[in-house]
Amino acid sequence: MDGYLNDAGLRQRLEELRAQHRALDDQVRAAHECGMTDQLKLMRLKRRKLQLKDEITFLEDQLNPDIIA
Repeated sequence: MDGYLNDAGLRQRLEELRAQHRALDDQVRAAHECGMTDQLKLMRLKRRKLQLKDEITFLEDQLNPDIIA
C-alpha cells in the first residue's frame, strides 16, 4: 500500500478494490455459464478474487478498528 493514507484515500481504494472484485465475480460467473474448460484461467481468476477480498477486509479493518474497552 502507498504509505499512510487518510480515511478518504482508504475509502477510495476500498471502492476501487470492490469494483475490481465485482468485475472478477462477473467474469467467473460468465465462465461457469459458458462452460469454460480452461481450469487454470478460472483458478487464477478465483485466486485474484480472494486476494482482493483479503485486501478489502484489511482496509475495512483499518477504517473500522475493533475497540477493546
